[in-house]
Amino acid sequence: MADDPIRYSYRFTFADGSSKQFDILLHGTSLEFIPTAGSPQPPWTKLKFCQCANCPLGDEVDYCPVAVNLAGLVETFKDRTSHESTCVTVEAAQRTYQKELPLQRGLSSIIGMCLVTSNCPILDHLRPNVRFHLPFASSEETIYRQVAMYLTQQYFVMRQGGEPDWDLKNLKETYQEVLVVNKGLAQRLAQSSTHDANVNSMIILSTFGQMLHNYLEEALAEIESFFIAPANRPSGNE
Repeated sequence: MADDPIRYSYRFTFADGSSKQFDILLHGTSLEFIPTAGSPQPPWTKLKFCQCANCPLGDEVDYCPVAVNLAGLVETFKDRTSHESTCVTVEAAQRTYQKELPLQRGLSSIIGMCLVTSNCPILDHLRPNVRFHLPFASSEETIYRQVAMYLTQQYFVMRQGGEPDWDLKNLKETYQEVLVVNKGLAQRLAQSSTHDANVNSMIILSTFGQMLHNYLEEALAEIESFFIAPANRPSGNE
């Protein structure tokens, strides 16, 4: 059913045999993060603690919604190092993903999902991608998925009588704001952790965002040939 929760289960297995599992539940229609009962709210989740420079939330809000939803994950890995090797298994309804990689890369995947589903007025612009979440995506896959999502969104804007942004002008502006939020969250996580796994996972996300903001045209040029009709493609002998 459309309203049934969407579940992603992340399991981190370490060389010593220990493991940690996190189940992410999203509302089936809105894709909103469904928090676990009794989720922690440590002091660093307060809105005013390292509040993002462009945060539009006012004094009536006590806690940063993103920080609250990240709290359990961040508290678990606050004393882990970023390059520690881990095998990450992601179970979704349609398929299972598994990869051995540095902890920071596994964390960046799950943190990225939490960021855009937690009712942050800025990060929520990226929420539709979560419905087709791709763990451990490469930079090329990330660019493609983000641009495809944005253009699909513009199609629905057009259908509803609005003015679509086919030139991707507002996409770059959106990512400019997202980068400010990522910086603020990285500062928040740095203050909440004794080691670097959490903060470096945010830096990875910021790097992807910076690439899309600064090098969008170059990134699109690299994949343009995939979409050119065979008869119009340049010959490999030229």
